[in-house]
Amino acid sequence: MIRVVIVDDQALMRAGFRALLDAEEGIEVTGEAADGRAGLELVRRHRPDVALIDVQMPVMTGIEATREIAADPALAGVHVVILTNYGLDEYVFDALRAGAAGFLLKDTEPAELLRAIEVAARGDALLSPGITRRLIGEFVSRPPDRATAPGLETLTRREREVTALAARGLTNEEIAVHMVVSPFTAKTHISRAMTKLGARDRAQLVVFAYESGLVEARRRPGTHRPAGQE
Repeated sequence: MIRVVIVDDQALMRAGFRALLDAEEGIEVTGEAADGRAGLELVRRHRPDVALIDVQMPVMTGIEATREIAADPALAGVHVVILTNYGLDEYVFDALRAGAAGFLLKDTEPAELLRAIEVAARGDALLSPGITRRLIGEFVSRPPDRATAPGLETLTRREREVTALAARGLTNEEIAVHMVVSPFTAKTHISRAMTKLGARDRAQLVVFAYESGLVEARRRPGTHRPAGQE
C-alpha cells in the first residue's frame, strides 16, 4: 500500500486528487493540507511514502516544505512530487535541488499521475515530458557550473559512468546491460554515488550530472550557446 498526503491550497484540486487516488487499489490518502506549513506537519505526523505538494501556497511554499522534508533524517522515506500549474524553469531547479523526486504539471493525465506516485514511491526520479524538455533546454543554454555541484572528484570511474547513464534516463537494468554488470552491481554503484554526493534520490543525481559537466546536454541542430560560453 502506497501512503500519500496531498498539500494544495485549492480545495477543489485537493478533492479531485483525493477522489482519483481513493479509487485506486494500492494507494491510501492519509491526509491533506491547504498550506505548506500544515503540509509539513502532516508529513511529519504520518510519514507517507509520497507527498504531493503544490509549489505556490500561503504560509510556506511547496519548495520550502520540500527542503524541510529533505533535511529531516526521520523523513528519509518520504518522496515529494511537486505539482504546479506552471512550467517555469526556476521552479524545476529549485524543487529538484530542494529534494523533490518529481515535478508534474497539474494538467497531467490521471494515469500519468498514478504512475508518478508509483515511480516516486520506489525512489526513482520522475519528470513530465514537458518539464524534461525545459530542464534539458536550460542545461544546453549554459556552461557547467561546478561551483554548485561539488563532489565529482569523490566518485570512482565506475560511479561517474553510472551517474552519467542515469542522467540520460537509463534504468538500473539498462545501465547493467550497458556496463556488462549485474543489475545489483549497477544499483550499488548508483547508491554509492548518491551517498558520496549527498543526493537524496536519482532526481538530484541527474541534476548533479548536468551541473558538474559530467553529462553534456545535446543541443538540437541549429542551436548554439550564447557568446562567450563555447
